[in-house]
Amino acid sequence: MLDPGVVDSAQTAAGIDWAAVAGYSGLIAVALTLTLIAVTTLWWMLYAWRSKSTYDSTAFSKEPLAPRHTFTLLVPGRHEEEVMGQTLDALAAQTHPDVQIIAIVGDDDPGTTAVVRAAADRHPDRIEVVVDDSVPKNKPKALNRALAFAGGDVVGVFDAEDEVHPDLLRHIDSRFSETGATVVQGGVQLMNFRTTWWSLRNVLEYYFWFRSRLHFHAGAKFIPLGGNTVFVKREALERNDGWDAECLAEDCELGVRLSSQGEEVAVAYSPEYVTKEETPGTLKSFYKQRTRWNQGFLQVLRKGEWRSLPTRGQRLFARYMLAMPFLQAATGLLIPLSVFLILVVKVPTAVALLTFIPLAPTIVTVAVEIAGLGEFGRLYRQRVRVIDYVRLVLGTIPFQVLLAGAAIRAVYRELRGERGWEKTEHTGAHREESPFIDVRGNRIAEEVAA
Repeated sequence: MLDPGVVDSAQTAAGIDWAAVAGYSGLIAVALTLTLIAVTTLWWMLYAWRSKSTYDSTAFSKEPLAPRHTFTLLVPGRHEEEVMGQTLDALAAQTHPDVQIIAIVGDDDPGTTAVVRAAADRHPDRIEVVVDDSVPKNKPKALNRALAFAGGDVVGVFDAEDEVHPDLLRHIDSRFSETGATVVQGGVQLMNFRTTWWSLRNVLEYYFWFRSRLHFHAGAKFIPLGGNTVFVKREALERNDGWDAECLAEDCELGVRLSSQGEEVAVAYSPEYVTKEETPGTLKSFYKQRTRWNQGFLQVLRKGEWRSLPTRGQRLFARYMLAMPFLQAATGLLIPLSVFLILVVKVPTAVALLTFIPLAPTIVTVAVEIAGLGEFGRLYRQRVRVIDYVRLVLGTIPFQVLLAGAAIRAVYRELRGERGWEKTEHTGAHREESPFIDVRGNRIAEEVAA
């Protein structure tokens, strides 16, 4: 171990070792930053459970009001032959009386085009097909192309692989009537938690995000919307010229823009009505997906719509949340430096103790995630094994390293001006983990995965 007094002879007349001071300051800064991120994340994760009344208010009403709205559902798909046909069949089975479904495909994607046209032939009264000839192609451009054909009062967005409950739109309609909101965000849940080592943590991320955190954001009047199962009054979309075609997180950007305009956003989560999805099938795909989301958040931060929020607290909150990729990237770079300093430099006892502060909220967070995994299993009739809990704990640090790496890549791409859309592939793995729905919306199987 090197003594701080001999690390560098370049000291001031007062005998201050500036190299040591810089190293200790870096350690403390990393510790405090990690603690702040861990504490706020933990608070957001637990928000829905702070009281019984809060928990009950997060769900859809048990008895929905009679339908008062008309719906247009936009379903963009690119190279989604394996999953999009079943999704369109399920959406066509919605029990709501007035639903228009627009399937959006690229002019260079004959495989998906054939699948959606076959679905339109099966459900000619509900499904229409819009061809997107934009170059280069991305999701917001596809949505904007289809918006011109939307006839419903409310426009909803679904992804090509979504598993949707047949009664969902009745409950969404009721939520609009009950709240008078401009936007209603429904729940989304990844299901295939056994597929890969990171899928378990990805599933829990979604569980806490839609079950709790988005309700906190809605209460704070600043909400980054989810990418699907989100419903917006068509008038508000048309007034805002739809989605930002250049943003890699068009859902977040739209939510920030509408929040900044003071529009009311309602969030509802009931396990029986969540939209079920799958985790990315490969580590590379997950890494690129998370990079895209982080880079989109940075774009929204740079765009600055959040500066129109009415209160200083909201603006500070918006800046902190949208800058999270920067914070993750910075801490990801500083952690190895901190470990090096601890191993090589003789650290004063007070500084060493400070570096352990982030462990407390981190341990509590892991405990909450363990409880959350158990609740997920009960709610979705999934058998959670002992090995799953072990995988959850052991995957904590590797998953955080993976997120930090994606954040660093997002910052790098944004600084270089690389904003190409990196698509996430889908195979329908979640449909092996959840109840199936036939073309009439009937439950085929309700088995618990062994």
